[in-house]
Amino acid sequence: MPRFVLHVGATVRCAHGGAAQPIASSPRVLVNGHPAVTIESHYVISGCPNPPPPAGSGPCATAIFIMAATRVFVTGNPVLLHDSRSVCQPTGTPLLPAVTQTRVSAM
Repeated sequence: MPRFVLHVGATVRCAHGGAAQPIASSPRVLVNGHPAVTIESHYVISGCPNPPPPAGSGPCATAIFIMAATRVFVTGNPVLLHDSRSVCQPTGTPLLPAVTQTRVSAM
């Protein structure tokens, strides 16, 4: 089933509420005027309130996506989808796309 494609303007947060932004994007493909994001891009997280050790595992700092589209590629890399799986470091929790475009979907 098709899912919406993530782009640079999408609102993505860590599981604790910190804001996540992609480090790189693909300017060759625009989605609603913003570059599409592929699995190649890492995310930087700011403002994660997760407490440091020993009370918690520390705030989320970076994240990578481990699953993406299987049929839509940009410059040879699969695009990220609204439901793509990700892992934050050092907590191991996922990123949660909150707001994204709703015009372009992929599988």
